[in-house]
Amino acid sequence: MPDIRLASPQGKWILFTTILGSSMALLDSTVVNVALPRMGDDLDADLAALQWTVNAYMLTLAGLILLGGALGDRFGRRKVFVIGVVWFAVASLLCGLAPNVGVLIAARALQGVGGALLTPGSLALIQASFHPDDRARAVGLWSGFGGIGAAVGPFLGGWLVDGPGWRWVFLLNVPLALVCVPVATRHVPESGDGRAHENRFDVLGAFLGASSLALVTYALIEAAEGSVVVTVSAVAGVAAGVAFVYVERARPDPMMPPEIFASRQFTTVNLVTLCVYAAFGGFFFLAALQLQVVSGYSALGAGTALLPITVLMLLLSSRAGALGERIGPRIPLTVGPLLCAAGMLLALRVGPDASYVLDVLPALLVLGLGMVTLVAPLTATVLASVDTEHAGLASGINNAAARAAGLVAVAALPLIAGMGPESYRSASQFDDAFGTAMIVCAATLVVGAALSFATIRRPQPDCRHPECRTHCGVVSPPLEAGERGAGERGAGEKRAGDKGPGDLGLGH
Repeated sequence: MPDIRLASPQGKWILFTTILGSSMALLDSTVVNVALPRMGDDLDADLAALQWTVNAYMLTLAGLILLGGALGDRFGRRKVFVIGVVWFAVASLLCGLAPNVGVLIAARALQGVGGALLTPGSLALIQASFHPDDRARAVGLWSGFGGIGAAVGPFLGGWLVDGPGWRWVFLLNVPLALVCVPVATRHVPESGDGRAHENRFDVLGAFLGASSLALVTYALIEAAEGSVVVTVSAVAGVAAGVAFVYVERARPDPMMPPEIFASRQFTTVNLVTLCVYAAFGGFFFLAALQLQVVSGYSALGAGTALLPITVLMLLLSSRAGALGERIGPRIPLTVGPLLCAAGMLLALRVGPDASYVLDVLPALLVLGLGMVTLVAPLTATVLASVDTEHAGLASGINNAAARAAGLVAVAALPLIAGMGPESYRSASQFDDAFGTAMIVCAATLVVGAALSFATIRRPQPDCRHPECRTHCGVVSPPLEAGERGAGERGAGEKRAGDKGPGDLGLGH
């Protein structure tokens, strides 16, 4: 049983390094969108290249995040976490030094690999290190300080873009890693899951899943060309997806066990996740461009303008979670997406010379309140819809589904809205397409609300509840670790089949 106390010097160092490591990935997901127009101008990139700048990172992160959790169980959570931080920092350095957009996109894909290694490891290290009596408070501090980092991200990103330049959005990760790595190696104890050595990794499943996402994304981004390559990519992407399902059904140790989808509630809540996070991914990609290209905001102004959403989530997400536990998830998961849809329709008012107070802020406040209403109950429903021993796996699948939804939305929305390769350089063209995109996002959210109203039911009272009470991430729901077994229950033996704290379900 872990016995490190939160008040001890070692406990404080563990909390510090896990917050710092996870904040690197969280900051990166919030600040890059603000820098996109400057990147495009500096590197002479078209809209498709900007889409790939966002999607290359999300592609590798979504495709490999389950693998990252399993690697930590197998080879040591601290070791994999440190490797992830170093990998992320080196990739960030390559992004900051990229001489052209091709190198930038490749480096962003490498960044996603690092993020897949460090993201699940930060919470797993807290779970594996702290005494059971201190674990809940440690998780609360970790998620709270992470929320502060998310709130600071857009403001910091805008300041860097307008000041030293967009490259510092990435270069900032290097000194953070130089602090994080030595603290982790000196103060964080190693941990792992001995049972992981008895099983194989589902490398084929991970490859097929990532390949399917990559090929479909390519086909959507390049669809306007109408070439044979695009058609072949689309067909190959669908084929890879079908092969992924077949492999997962046939393997004895799959990355995504098909039986977990036997729970109707789990399947439904993941469909709702796809709807809402597709809309969120599309909105945050396009809104930062709209504010700068059409409304004339600086990068700092655009980043600061988006702050109300993360501030609302920082202040109210834990309370929304408590409300969801009292009244059940059906109402929050119905009302939340509808509020978000209303916020996106209000965003239609954001045009040339938009007033922040009259046009921008109302849309962000309504959208933020909708996100506050739905995110915590969404996570709670995911955890409650499966057996307790599968909580880590269920959370990992839900997190990956959200990221994949955002990935597809960033690829598809410009196509649906009729954006051309140079549309982000024309205020009038981009404004027209932005309006179409917001209507599509709102309609997707309404579908998610209808699904929730028709299918979501109150969970059993003895189900697993989320440990991350404060969450400010806008591109995915929070990750939840698996059960700690006897130490978390306070007595008795760990039940057969329980997973380790970093287990996100791959290869076990």
